[in-house]
Amino acid sequence: MSLDTLKDALPGYAKDTKLNLGSVIGTSTLPKQQVWGAALACAVAARNGEVLRQIDAAAREHLSPEAREAALAAASIMAMNNVYYRAKHLIGDPEYANLPARLRMQVIAKPGVDKVDFELWCLAVSAITGCGVCLESHDKTLRSGGVSRETVHEALRIASVVHAAAVTLEAESALSVTV
Repeated sequence: MSLDTLKDALPGYAKDTKLNLGSVIGTSTLPKQQVWGAALACAVAARNGEVLRQIDAAAREHLSPEAREAALAAASIMAMNNVYYRAKHLIGDPEYANLPARLRMQVIAKPGVDKVDFELWCLAVSAITGCGVCLESHDKTLRSGGVSRETVHEALRIASVVHAAAVTLEAESALSVTV
């Protein structure tokens, strides 16, 4: 499978999204594992079955089984962490910062792939779910590890186009239902 199947599914009004999918994912300056791991993790976070199936099929051509598993793990752990840390932040009571999460997060310490790749995928998922606390934390970890702003920027671009494709296909599905 290729990204073309996903692009072909997008309607005419989403021409920009279609073109951006090809350019952002297809010509990214990131290593293939970072690109496709981010795309897969973001497809999970974007919650559209068709986008997930198509990106997973394409990602399997570029990711080892271990990297695929780690990308899926990044999406899963961030689904939990983004809710938890965003909620603590939004409540606005600084005392919540003193309470331990007591949530299992061992995959972050041992993701099964290079730590930079996993952190980048977590950051991309956090962009989709809108957790500022997690975005700041993962950006700080990446930047302190020598990762450039341009690399972080590429992951954010991937997150944005994957999410746009998912939203568009969800809209098309809802609009095609006859009442």
